[in-house]
Amino acid sequence: MSEPRTVAVVGAGLAGAKAVEVLRAEGYGGRIELFGDERHRPYERPPLSKGYLQGNDERDTVFVHPGSWYGEHDVDLRLGAAVTGLDRHAHELMTDDGQPVHYDRLLLATGASPRHLRLPGADLPGVHYLRTLDDSDALRAAFRPGANVVVIGGGWIGLETAAAARTAGATVTVLESAELPLLRVLGPQMAQVFAGLHRENGVDLRLGVTVAALRGAGSAVTGVELGDGAVIDADAVVVGVGVTPNVDLARQAGLDVDDGVLVNASLRTSDAHVFAAGDVANAEHPVLGRRIRVEHWANALHQPEVAARSILGRDAVYDRLPYFFTDQYDLGMEYVGYASADDDVVVRGDLEGREFVALWVRDGRVVAGMNVNVWDVTDRIRDLILAREPADAFELPAPSA
Repeated sequence: MSEPRTVAVVGAGLAGAKAVEVLRAEGYGGRIELFGDERHRPYERPPLSKGYLQGNDERDTVFVHPGSWYGEHDVDLRLGAAVTGLDRHAHELMTDDGQPVHYDRLLLATGASPRHLRLPGADLPGVHYLRTLDDSDALRAAFRPGANVVVIGGGWIGLETAAAARTAGATVTVLESAELPLLRVLGPQMAQVFAGLHRENGVDLRLGVTVAALRGAGSAVTGVELGDGAVIDADAVVVGVGVTPNVDLARQAGLDVDDGVLVNASLRTSDAHVFAAGDVANAEHPVLGRRIRVEHWANALHQPEVAARSILGRDAVYDRLPYFFTDQYDLGMEYVGYASADDDVVVRGDLEGREFVALWVRDGRVVAGMNVNVWDVTDRIRDLILAREPADAFELPAPSA
């Protein structure tokens, strides 16, 4: 496959920005078109629910590159430009300004979108979702001392926004339909760690509840009605009930789609000229032996290198283990690997003091690990997983003097 004259990238988030960076770093001298439907230049999303939302990081730190980088590297960055169609046979993109754009190779980095509530009152002002920089700005304004903040959903976004709201001095209630937050992801023992963390920090954590409606007075949300008829006062509501991959463009173009855009280990779709990376890519993983779609920063950071090399016709396979992290109150955590909630868990360290390493074990072998307030062990955990070693092979590092 010859080197393309024009590479188009749809999606100007972290994955799209890193892809064009790698293309140039690999010596590609052809035309690059990068399309983003937001007005902001590419930025990273983790700070939106972590450091930036908490007021610890300055706004400029969220952007992937300085504003001048794109011009300096001859990248045609088109912001506020929605791609509305894809004609794979003509190798053309249709944009909302009506002008077709030719490509030789195409990367879909369209990401994912928050699931929206379909309940009475769900469209009231003061009901927030968190995906964009503007969303994070709106939450920063809403999280103020004395405000009543209700978070619907006890996943990562829900808990991180709850921590930010509490840190800002708001009164916070978290509503979760399951028996524990993060239960599906971490299993009951580790989920209990996060439940205890939030309760100790003053969050009213209500588990096994359903939401019936959102109430409003005039033009703003004022409360959340539960399935049992109870009403919780709310000045702001944050909805964090998961995301769905943005596959409309791929589906309309006839690409293979199933919980994301289906790609092989080289991130190529069912069309040899089209690739996908980041939240939208459901990729064959050669180490895990299965398809996996990962909605975390590390995938958006590292997959573009493989996608860019594949676009240029070079051999590349994405075989990194999934990785993510969170910061909530005084708890910092890293997780690497891929476990099921029903895998056995082995704990090393002080579970009650929240300074430990948890190892998920399947068939006697470590498949994932989570270090909580214990640092510089992620590489060791990753090595255990890749070598298919048992949990007994892991030892906590000696305390620093």
